[in-house]
Amino acid sequence: MVTAGTRTERVAIIGLDCATPELLFHEWLHELPNIRALMSRGVHGELASIVPPITVPAWMSMMTSQDPGSLGIYGFRNRRDHSYGGLFFASAASVKHPTLWDVVGRARRDSIVIGVPPTYPPNAIRGALVSCFLTPDTNRPFTYPTSLGAEIHGVADGYMLDVAGFRRLDRSRLLTQLHAMTEKRFRAARHLVETKPWDLFAMVEIGVDRLHHAFWRYWDKSHRLHEPDSPFASAMRDYYVALDGHVGGLIDALGEDTTVFVVSDHGAKRMDGGICINEWLIANGYLTLLETPTERTRLRPDMVDWPNTRAWGDGGYYGRVFINVAGREPEGSVAPEAADALLDELIHGLESLGDERGRPIGTRVHRPRDLYARVEGIAPDLIALFGGLHWRSLGGVGGGEIHAFENDTGPDDANHAENGVLIAAGPGIGAQPEPIVGMSLLDVAPTVLDLYGFEPLPEHQGSSLVGRFDTGEAFTALDEEKIAERLEELGYL
Repeated sequence: MVTAGTRTERVAIIGLDCATPELLFHEWLHELPNIRALMSRGVHGELASIVPPITVPAWMSMMTSQDPGSLGIYGFRNRRDHSYGGLFFASAASVKHPTLWDVVGRARRDSIVIGVPPTYPPNAIRGALVSCFLTPDTNRPFTYPTSLGAEIHGVADGYMLDVAGFRRLDRSRLLTQLHAMTEKRFRAARHLVETKPWDLFAMVEIGVDRLHHAFWRYWDKSHRLHEPDSPFASAMRDYYVALDGHVGGLIDALGEDTTVFVVSDHGAKRMDGGICINEWLIANGYLTLLETPTERTRLRPDMVDWPNTRAWGDGGYYGRVFINVAGREPEGSVAPEAADALLDELIHGLESLGDERGRPIGTRVHRPRDLYARVEGIAPDLIALFGGLHWRSLGGVGGGEIHAFENDTGPDDANHAENGVLIAAGPGIGAQPEPIVGMSLLDVAPTVLDLYGFEPLPEHQGSSLVGRFDTGEAFTALDEEKIAERLEELGYL
């Protein structure tokens, strides 16, 4: 697998979950000197996420160059079988394709992996691994090797996997916890790169995602709940500035011989409201309950009159619709030969659904077979992106309202957006001020392998971006000044 012509000896991937182009490349770039310096001496651009653009499976799609259909992972919760209640939660055991650290490990190179979802339970790798925010707590093994856990706790003065109960905390306490978590995680990251052998470094910081979901309204003037005079008006900006400092400290620790990527799995945008997908299905005669709840509650299988139900849905940042097919589901009511026509009918109905005043919102509904190279596992029959992702899907029933403005999982200001970010600089990458367009999250793994001089795996669905990177002479201080001028012309500074 290893070929001549290796371009770099070390690659570091700094993942910022949910980091969005409009903030990183535009809104606050002038206040982010470390991000700005990386852009000035390298390449950058928007990174198209997968459908659906959510944390799980997006990070593993990036690390394996496999779309969700090929991974068989469509979200945090997935159908285990065609029963009505059989679900499994995505974990490290769900990932069957080789990750970047698997590939470099086979080439006898070491990796450090921190917080990449889903990496719980921690698998053995050639190197060191700290599992992700899906880890229940740090009282159980959360590292490989297991003994590393005590070391990480000591270095970080109590390592934090996530902000516990972040949707329920008051905003002041949440903001304090977010800053504390991010500082601890980057402190642990610097310690590992300075004390452990490594050729590949990959980490994901989840704090950006938590920040957007909790504080987007205070920044976005177009948000229906915008509070211009809120004490949290600068919360997002202040976090991004602090994050830039942490990224800069880590880049210094990585060393000049390292090719550095800063990437995100998706972006963020304001949330306008929620579509109660099961209420819509009830109202249109597709879903029948045995008894209607008096107040909104989560839909359970025992609540449904299955012989008289043709479809049901699930909530989340995107909508999932399942049809009740005879011979597939236990009490299926839809003849297999009628399934396609029903799906067409549902697509038309959902895409025609407007906001609470009937105004179009631009919903798009997809069949998995039209999105993915393969469809493994038990995929939703339809994937709905409500209102261009300005609306989320709410799975509860009761109350009869199709449009809602309170989330069923707790307060939430933002949904995920279709594009994340990619910034890269270091050996093998020259300075290129114009943004690169057309990059996909699936291109990251082939690009990293190409920079090492490795061949991409035959099953990789993305392509190396190295041929699109300017790999000419190393930049000089004068070049950086010219590049900064060009970035200003383009509106990035």
